[in-house]
Amino acid sequence: MTVTVMALLAGVALVLSVVHFLQALGILPYFIGPVGIKDFNIWHVLIWALMIWIWWWAFRALWVLDVSAWVFVVVVSAFSAIYTFTEVAFTSSTFADTGIAFLISLAILALAFLPSTKTAFEIESTRM
Repeated sequence: MTVTVMALLAGVALVLSVVHFLQALGILPYFIGPVGIKDFNIWHVLIWALMIWIWWWAFRALWVLDVSAWVFVVVVSAFSAIYTFTEVAFTSSTFADTGIAFLISLAILALAFLPSTKTAFEIESTRM
């Protein structure tokens, strides 16, 4: 069940990555309050294009319960959360632009460490 929720959240992250990619290309505007601003940024285009490919692979791997997907999703969701946080903190983007992507990444990361998810991927959790 939790793996299915993770797969669906990875699908949502994929859709959000496409939206952010289109914003970085200047096709869709960034929203700062009631004002929409169109801007082109090649660095953001490259990062979000990479994130589209990564979230697509993560969605597919989670959907078929690929064993390597667990580690991949943990790393990707952590990277995505860090990137979206730094984008909000150090650029002109606001939390409204990338905040949902940040929260989705955190939710995927939290679900990945649940015992039921580790059991589904046959990951042994050691107790001290």
